[in-house]
Amino acid sequence: MKAAPRTVGEIMTDTLIVLGEDETLSDLADNMERFTLRHLPVLDGDRLTGLVTHRDVLHAAVIEAARSPGAPPLRVREVMSRDLPTVSPTMPLTLAADLMIARGSGCVLVVDDAGTLLGIVTEHDYLKLARTLLSAQA
Repeated sequence: MKAAPRTVGEIMTDTLIVLGEDETLSDLADNMERFTLRHLPVLDGDRLTGLVTHRDVLHAAVIEAARSPGAPPLRVREVMSRDLPTVSPTMPLTLAADLMIARGSGCVLVVDDAGTLLGIVTEHDYLKLARTLLSAQA
């Protein structure tokens, strides 16, 4: 039997859909719906600058509805979170889970020492891991 994963890097999703800061709210909503995602990292070139969550989109929709007709569309940079929950790929899964719980966050972004985005770990990844571990016990 294969050993259970112990680090963030072992369960992270490394094929990512990302946004640019200049994308519009409608671009953002289209990406979240098309790919059924709740967390989208935001890059400026190769640099991680933010994260847009489903909660951010709901908040942005309220702001958008209150704006005057003809106003320029909201951009991702105006609605993204900048307080990013980042971890290294070698962080133990238990510590990353503790961080997510303490922050009330649905994900952590996985970065290398230079801050380059490598992947993401979400609540869904932990749920899949729990399912695998529970199945192995049966």
